Amino acid sequence: MRVLVVEDEVRLAAAIRSGLDAEGFVVDAVHDGTEGLRQATARDYDVIVLDILLPGINGYQVCSRLRERGVWTPILMLTAKDGEYDEADALDVGADDYVSKPFSFVVLVARLRALVRRGGKPRPAALRVDDLHLDPATGICRRGGQEIALTAKEFTVLELLARRHGQVVSKREILAGCWDFAYEGDPNVVEVHISALRRKIDAPFDRRSIRTVRGMGYRLTSERGRG
Repeated sequence: MRVLVVEDEVRLAAAIRSGLDAEGFVVDAVHDGTEGLRQATARDYDVIVLDILLPGINGYQVCSRLRERGVWTPILMLTAKDGEYDEADALDVGADDYVSKPFSFVVLVARLRALVRRGGKPRPAALRVDDLHLDPATGICRRGGQEIALTAKEFTVLELLARRHGQVVSKREILAGCWDFAYEGDPNVVEVHISALRRKIDAPFDRRSIRTVRGMGYRLTSERGRG
Protein backbone atom coordinates (compact mmCIF):
# COMPACT_ATOMS: atom_id res chain seq x y z
CA MET A 1 0.00 0.00 0.00
CA ARG A 2 1.42 3.35 -1.04
CA VAL A 3 1.03 6.31 1.31
CA LEU A 4 1.77 10.00 0.78
CA VAL A 5 2.69 11.86 3.98
CA VAL A 6 2.44 15.66 3.76
CA GLU A 7 3.91 17.04 6.99
CA ASP A 8 6.20 20.07 7.43
CA GLU A 9 7.70 18.89 10.75
CA VAL A 10 10.61 16.94 9.31
CA ARG A 11 11.19 14.81 12.42
CA LEU A 12 7.53 13.87 12.69
CA ALA A 13 7.34 13.08 8.97
CA ALA A 14 10.42 10.87 9.29
CA ALA A 15 8.96 9.09 12.33
CA ILE A 16 5.67 8.43 10.53
CA ARG A 17 7.54 7.22 7.47
CA SER A 18 9.75 4.89 9.49
CA GLY A 19 6.80 3.46 11.40
CA LEU A 20 4.71 2.92 8.29
CA ASP A 21 7.65 1.32 6.49
CA ALA A 22 7.85 -1.18 9.35
CA GLU A 23 4.13 -1.92 8.90
CA GLY A 24 4.61 -2.74 5.22
CA PHE A 25 3.48 0.55 3.68
CA VAL A 26 5.40 2.19 0.83
CA VAL A 27 5.79 5.81 1.88
CA ASP A 28 6.56 9.06 0.09
CA ALA A 29 6.99 12.13 2.31
CA VAL A 30 6.94 15.83 1.35
CA HIS A 31 7.04 18.90 3.57
CA ASP A 32 4.86 21.61 1.99
CA GLY A 33 1.35 21.87 0.62
CA THR A 34 2.27 22.81 -2.92
CA GLU A 35 4.47 19.75 -3.36
CA GLY A 36 1.90 17.59 -1.61
CA LEU A 37 -0.79 18.68 -4.09
CA ARG A 38 1.54 18.03 -7.02
CA GLN A 39 2.48 14.56 -5.78
CA ALA A 40 -1.07 13.56 -4.93
CA THR A 41 -2.25 14.65 -8.37
CA ALA A 42 0.59 13.10 -10.35
CA ARG A 43 0.81 9.70 -8.64
CA ASP A 44 -1.64 7.06 -7.45
CA TYR A 45 -1.76 6.55 -3.67
CA ASP A 46 -3.90 4.28 -1.55
CA VAL A 47 -4.16 6.88 1.22
CA ILE A 48 -2.80 10.34 2.11
CA VAL A 49 -1.74 11.61 5.55
CA LEU A 50 -2.15 15.39 5.43
CA ASP A 51 -1.21 17.99 8.03
CA ILE A 52 -3.26 21.19 8.22
CA LEU A 53 -0.58 23.80 8.91
CA LEU A 54 1.75 23.64 5.92
CA PRO A 55 3.92 26.14 4.06
CA GLY A 56 2.83 27.01 0.55
CA ILE A 57 -0.85 26.07 0.74
CA ASN A 58 -2.46 24.60 3.83
CA GLY A 59 -3.97 21.16 4.24
CA TYR A 60 -7.54 22.40 3.79
CA GLN A 61 -6.61 23.88 0.40
CA VAL A 62 -4.74 20.74 -0.66
CA CYS A 63 -7.73 18.55 0.23
CA SER A 64 -10.27 20.85 -1.39
CA ARG A 65 -8.27 21.18 -4.63
CA LEU A 66 -7.76 17.42 -4.87
CA ARG A 67 -11.51 16.86 -4.59
CA GLU A 68 -12.20 19.59 -7.15
CA ARG A 69 -9.83 17.79 -9.55
CA GLY A 70 -11.60 14.48 -9.04
CA VAL A 71 -8.86 12.89 -6.92
CA TRP A 72 -10.73 10.73 -4.39
CA THR A 73 -7.79 9.10 -2.62
CA PRO A 74 -8.77 8.67 1.06
CA ILE A 75 -7.31 11.48 3.18
CA LEU A 76 -6.52 11.36 6.90
CA MET A 77 -5.80 14.83 8.29
CA LEU A 78 -3.58 15.63 11.25
CA THR A 79 -5.30 18.24 13.43
CA ALA A 80 -4.33 20.28 16.48
CA LYS A 81 -4.92 18.79 19.91
CA ASP A 82 -8.56 19.32 20.95
CA GLY A 83 -9.06 21.25 17.71
CA GLU A 84 -12.75 20.44 17.20
CA TYR A 85 -13.11 23.19 14.62
CA ASP A 86 -10.08 21.83 12.78
CA GLU A 87 -11.75 18.42 12.74
CA ALA A 88 -15.08 19.76 11.49
CA ASP A 89 -13.40 21.85 8.79
CA ALA A 90 -11.29 18.88 7.68
CA LEU A 91 -14.38 16.76 7.09
CA ASP A 92 -16.22 19.63 5.40
CA VAL A 93 -13.53 20.09 2.74
CA GLY A 94 -13.54 16.39 1.84
CA ALA A 95 -11.22 14.59 4.27
CA ASP A 96 -12.24 11.07 5.27
CA ASP A 97 -10.84 10.91 8.80
CA TYR A 98 -8.54 12.73 11.21
CA VAL A 99 -6.32 12.18 14.22
CA SER A 100 -5.32 14.84 16.72
CA LYS A 101 -1.70 15.54 17.63
CA PRO A 102 -0.13 14.00 19.61
CA PHE A 103 -1.55 10.73 18.34
CA SER A 104 -1.13 7.03 18.98
CA PHE A 105 0.79 5.42 16.13
CA VAL A 106 -1.21 2.21 16.62
CA VAL A 107 -4.43 4.19 16.07
CA LEU A 108 -2.95 5.96 13.04
CA VAL A 109 -2.08 2.66 11.37
CA ALA A 110 -5.48 1.16 12.17
CA ARG A 111 -7.29 4.15 10.69
CA LEU A 112 -5.12 4.12 7.57
CA ARG A 113 -5.84 0.44 7.00
CA ALA A 114 -9.56 1.11 7.46
CA LEU A 115 -9.44 3.92 4.89
CA VAL A 116 -7.59 1.71 2.41
CA ARG A 117 -10.22 -1.01 2.83
CA ARG A 118 -12.96 1.55 2.22
CA GLY A 119 -11.29 2.79 -0.96
CA GLY A 120 -11.43 6.10 -2.77
CA LYS A 121 -14.96 6.37 -4.09
CA PRO A 122 -16.13 9.67 -5.61
CA ARG A 123 -18.06 11.72 -3.07
CA PRO A 124 -18.40 15.27 -4.36
CA ALA A 125 -18.29 17.92 -1.66
CA ALA A 126 -20.89 20.01 -3.53
CA LEU A 127 -24.27 18.49 -4.32
CA ARG A 128 -26.48 19.32 -7.30
CA VAL A 129 -30.04 18.28 -8.04
CA ASP A 130 -31.12 20.00 -11.23
CA ASP A 131 -30.56 23.72 -10.47
CA LEU A 132 -30.49 23.18 -6.69
CA HIS A 133 -26.94 23.49 -5.36
CA LEU A 134 -25.74 22.67 -1.84
CA ASP A 135 -22.22 23.19 -0.56
CA PRO A 136 -21.72 21.43 2.81
CA ALA A 137 -18.34 23.11 3.24
CA THR A 138 -19.91 26.57 3.36
CA GLY A 139 -23.50 25.78 4.29
CA ILE A 140 -24.71 27.65 1.21
CA CYS A 141 -27.82 26.63 -0.71
CA ARG A 142 -28.71 28.09 -4.11
CA ARG A 143 -31.53 27.55 -6.56
CA GLY A 144 -30.78 28.78 -10.07
CA GLY A 145 -27.96 30.94 -8.75
CA GLN A 146 -30.12 32.59 -6.08
CA GLU A 147 -28.91 32.03 -2.54
CA ILE A 148 -31.48 30.65 -0.10
CA ALA A 149 -31.16 31.22 3.64
CA LEU A 150 -31.59 27.95 5.55
CA THR A 151 -31.19 27.16 9.22
CA ALA A 152 -28.47 24.66 10.10
CA LYS A 153 -31.02 21.90 10.68
CA GLU A 154 -32.90 22.66 7.45
CA PHE A 155 -29.63 22.42 5.56
CA THR A 156 -28.82 19.08 7.23
CA VAL A 157 -32.21 17.62 6.27
CA LEU A 158 -31.91 18.87 2.69
CA GLU A 159 -28.34 17.54 2.42
CA LEU A 160 -29.52 14.09 3.49
CA LEU A 161 -32.27 14.13 0.87
CA ALA A 162 -29.82 15.39 -1.78
CA ARG A 163 -27.33 12.61 -1.04
CA ARG A 164 -30.20 10.14 -1.49
CA HIS A 165 -31.51 11.99 -4.57
CA GLY A 166 -34.32 10.04 -6.24
CA GLN A 167 -34.69 7.61 -3.32
CA VAL A 168 -37.41 7.54 -0.70
CA VAL A 169 -36.05 8.51 2.73
CA SER A 170 -38.23 7.57 5.69
CA LYS A 171 -39.03 9.88 8.60
CA ARG A 172 -37.11 7.51 10.87
CA GLU A 173 -34.02 7.73 8.64
CA ILE A 174 -34.21 11.52 8.64
CA LEU A 175 -34.49 11.59 12.43
CA ALA A 176 -31.55 9.20 12.78
CA GLY A 177 -29.41 11.13 10.31
CA CYS A 178 -30.18 14.69 11.37
CA TRP A 179 -30.98 14.60 15.08
CA ASP A 180 -29.01 13.46 18.10
CA PHE A 181 -29.51 9.84 19.13
CA ALA A 182 -30.77 11.12 22.48
CA TYR A 183 -33.55 13.17 20.85
CA GLU A 184 -36.87 12.29 22.48
CA GLY A 185 -39.05 15.08 21.13
CA ASP A 186 -41.95 15.00 18.71
CA PRO A 187 -41.06 12.99 15.56
CA ASN A 188 -43.30 15.41 13.65
CA VAL A 189 -40.34 17.79 13.83
CA VAL A 190 -39.35 16.20 10.50
CA GLU A 191 -42.61 17.35 8.89
CA VAL A 192 -42.05 20.84 10.28
CA HIS A 193 -38.63 21.05 8.62
CA ILE A 194 -39.86 19.55 5.36
CA SER A 195 -42.62 22.19 5.24
CA ALA A 196 -40.09 24.93 5.91
CA LEU A 197 -37.85 23.64 3.12
CA ARG A 198 -40.74 23.55 0.67
CA ARG A 199 -41.55 27.18 1.49
CA LYS A 200 -37.95 28.17 0.84
CA ILE A 201 -36.61 26.02 -2.00
CA ASP A 202 -39.81 25.17 -3.90
CA ALA A 203 -42.66 27.67 -3.55
CA PRO A 204 -40.75 30.82 -4.62
CA PHE A 205 -39.46 28.99 -7.72
CA ASP A 206 -42.71 27.30 -8.71
CA ARG A 207 -41.27 23.87 -7.95
CA ARG A 208 -42.31 20.72 -6.14
CA SER A 209 -38.99 18.96 -5.71
CA ILE A 210 -39.62 17.48 -2.24
CA ARG A 211 -42.28 14.85 -2.75
CA THR A 212 -44.21 12.99 -0.06
CA VAL A 213 -44.44 9.25 -0.71
CA ARG A 214 -47.45 8.30 1.36
CA GLY A 215 -46.69 5.81 4.09
CA MET A 216 -42.99 5.71 3.18
CA GLY A 217 -41.27 9.09 3.51
CA TYR A 218 -39.91 11.83 1.30
CA ARG A 219 -38.01 11.98 -1.99
CA LEU A 220 -36.01 14.83 -3.49
CA THR A 221 -36.56 14.89 -7.24
CA SER A 222 -35.24 16.97 -10.12
CA GLU A 223 -38.68 17.17 -11.71
CA ARG A 224 -39.72 20.75 -12.31
CA GLY A 225 -43.48 20.44 -12.58
CA ARG A 226 -46.07 20.68 -9.85
CA GLY A 227 -47.80 17.45 -10.85
